[in-house]
Amino acid sequence: MDPRIREHAEIIADHSVDLEEGDDVVVDAHPVAEDLVVALHEVIGERGANPITMTQRTGKRQQRAYLRASDGEFETPEHELALIEATDVYIAIRASDNVTQTADVDPEISAAYQQAHHPILEERLSKRWCLTQFPAPANAQLAEMSTEAYEEFVWDAVNKDWEAQRDHQANMVEILDPADEVRIVSGDTTDVTMSVDGNPTRNDHGEHNLPGGEVFTAPVPDSVEGEVLFDMPLYHQGREITDVFLEFEDGEVVEHSAAKNEDVLTEVLETDEGARRLGELGIGMNRAIDQFTYNMLFDEKMGDTVHMAVGRAYDDTVGEDNEQNESAVHVDMIVDMSEDSFIEVDGEVVQRDGTFRFEG
Repeated sequence: MDPRIREHAEIIADHSVDLEEGDDVVVDAHPVAEDLVVALHEVIGERGANPITMTQRTGKRQQRAYLRASDGEFETPEHELALIEATDVYIAIRASDNVTQTADVDPEISAAYQQAHHPILEERLSKRWCLTQFPAPANAQLAEMSTEAYEEFVWDAVNKDWEAQRDHQANMVEILDPADEVRIVSGDTTDVTMSVDGNPTRNDHGEHNLPGGEVFTAPVPDSVEGEVLFDMPLYHQGREITDVFLEFEDGEVVEHSAAKNEDVLTEVLETDEGARRLGELGIGMNRAIDQFTYNMLFDEKMGDTVHMAVGRAYDDTVGEDNEQNESAVHVDMIVDMSEDSFIEVDGEVVQRDGTFRFEG
């Protein structure tokens, strides 16, 4: 086995989820990630914990079959919820043999399925959890890279000094955590302001998301004003969505469009009331992620980018006295900040054309 896979497993266990003796662990992975699943089971055994493997979250072929055969009416599966309730640690491994496996599932059915599974999502997020990536050939193909080059890319981004990354990102936390207003400007297509007053800023250094590499918080839901063109594409429900445009008034999306698969975007925004509001503002800071790969787990961490997510705000980014945006969805979208762009915090420019003021 490639020693980098074992290192990946150890980082998950020791850094990301702080695995302890006696922990009950769910490993949710596509079969193509078997090598990492095996390495994780070895590490879990050494730590005296108890693993179980499932493919519910990432087994897209069976999910496609189920959704296409269904009538679009779903209830929360109590047996799956019970499993997560009984779990101490949840580890999800992204990998695929076909990244567009669910492309022919009706977006409305996918949205209804997601909504029914919202209580399971909430329960997973209350545990010690980690979402990571195994460098499968299909993901390499989507990134337009050879399998070997993609393996190098993934493990360079994952197997790194996370304490040093935390210290680098702490500079931005120090700026954003006490802030009131943030303004994002990129070219003549993006100019949006939002309040983050009272909401904590989090330093993502490879704990819940592996790789980490972002600083993020939640906007005050009704404070978002302006327009955003998300000029980097995303994959959602097995479909590519490009050039997403959102216009906000009083925190709510009042106009939207996309150059490709606008119907998928529309279904996301119509999932529930919270899907038309922002739940996250994130700033990418992982310089080891230096190219776009159509994988949000990596792309949102790129230096020179900002991302915003419509939908659910994470509990730990919402202040005690502030409203939390609730939704069954959380969909990240990215703005390229490398040229003709700046981030302004309380009237001061803290990043211009991708370079932070503390990077000088």
